[in-house]
Amino acid sequence: MGSINNLVGLVFVPAPLPGHLVSTIEFARHLLARDDRFSITILIVKPPFGPPPTSPPHESNNIRLVMLPEVEPPPAHLLHECIEQYVSEYTTSHKPHIKDAVLNAATSVPTAAMFFDFFAMLTMDVAKELGIPGYLFYTSGAGVLGLTLHVSDRYDRLGADHDHPFSASDADEIVPTFVNPFPPRFIPKFLHTKLGYKAFVNLARRFREAKGFVVNTFDELEPHAVESLRHDARNPPVYTVGPILDLAGQSHVKTHKEEHERIVGWLDGQPESSVVFLCFGSAGTMEEAQAREVAQGLINSGARFLWAVRRPQPQGKVGPPTDYTAEDLKELLPALGKVVDEGKGLICGWVPQAEVLAHKAIGGFVSHCGWNSTLESLWYGKPMAAWPMYAEQQCNSFQLVRELGLAVELRLAYDKDSGDLVVADELEKAINSLMDPDNQVRSRAEEMAVKSRKALLKSGSSFDSVGRLIDDILLSST
Repeated sequence: MGSINNLVGLVFVPAPLPGHLVSTIEFARHLLARDDRFSITILIVKPPFGPPPTSPPHESNNIRLVMLPEVEPPPAHLLHECIEQYVSEYTTSHKPHIKDAVLNAATSVPTAAMFFDFFAMLTMDVAKELGIPGYLFYTSGAGVLGLTLHVSDRYDRLGADHDHPFSASDADEIVPTFVNPFPPRFIPKFLHTKLGYKAFVNLARRFREAKGFVVNTFDELEPHAVESLRHDARNPPVYTVGPILDLAGQSHVKTHKEEHERIVGWLDGQPESSVVFLCFGSAGTMEEAQAREVAQGLINSGARFLWAVRRPQPQGKVGPPTDYTAEDLKELLPALGKVVDEGKGLICGWVPQAEVLAHKAIGGFVSHCGWNSTLESLWYGKPMAAWPMYAEQQCNSFQLVRELGLAVELRLAYDKDSGDLVVADELEKAINSLMDPDNQVRSRAEEMAVKSRKALLKSGSSFDSVGRLIDDILLSST
């Protein structure tokens, strides 16, 4: 560890969302592993729903998590109308506390740089006021970052008098970070509403004020998207630093010890590459009608399966999802019970996702294509079937299926809030394609696993990019 006189302070402002915080903490550890002169402060905004995060295991003395004082949340109705606007307003309302925390941190170690999450970009004023370089830390990929910039450019091109959102009937968009024309039906749902569109534009228009784009991807995964971002003279330097992953399995294993042993024990008894894994993220849920279709599709496919499934809160209520029990699902479709009782399937709620994806029994991953899940799946060389649920996942799915050939298509344009159902036949077809040993998606995923590891090794693309970022931070601190 460097002496106190040589320490260089960094401050991160993540969004109060689980996946964003995990990526932030892991990147902080990654920076510290490269240069022990850093003293890193991560400012924690209490989640608007759910318990506050706990300190990560093995936290370094040079990484501090600072819980910001609570503020009055936005009106509850906004959470149901546009969660993206809600999170942005809620995070931005912490701006005075962010400034106080940065000033406090600087009393012991001068702050050389600040890193802002997408949803925290309106708080980058703090960095400007204090004369500190501010970077965008983008927890999704380069393709979606390019789409975000495209939305901002579109708004500026059309003018404020034409601030209409996207419509599924619009002509395909030409987005520079995608090779193919981008159908508007794959644009995030909130961009189809005036409230969501304006909120998104207000955040995205701040991006190019940043000193750099720090993106959780690697050049070999998104070569066209990364090159497009770097080629645009309006953009600041682009640092590809991924894959940034939490492969240790988080601290949840201790609190789910029995469930962990049940899941891993069952996988240990399955043949290699025989199990299809279904999991849809920390906010992914299924109503009973959709769960019934999935259950029937699994039965029809004949594949062994591990299915992590959760039940949403009742209409109008806010809170974390709850678990279905195996008995609940057996009642929905009694034939499912026979498969589970025979040991050919397992149903759970919580799941140690990274550890499951690493297991030799897993042959494919039916995923919502959240970016953290995507990077984990590719790290272990597991092919995916794309079933996006929310946020930017439709964009990720389009890219994985149509641009990169790393996933098979289940349903790219999916809107569960409209009552849309993925039916059993669709799932059966996707699983059969996913588990086909001769499918090229499988070999591509295995190749990308090798490339993702090489990117982080000495002289790898992300290793070198992180080195350039560190050099730039240290240069600005002198």
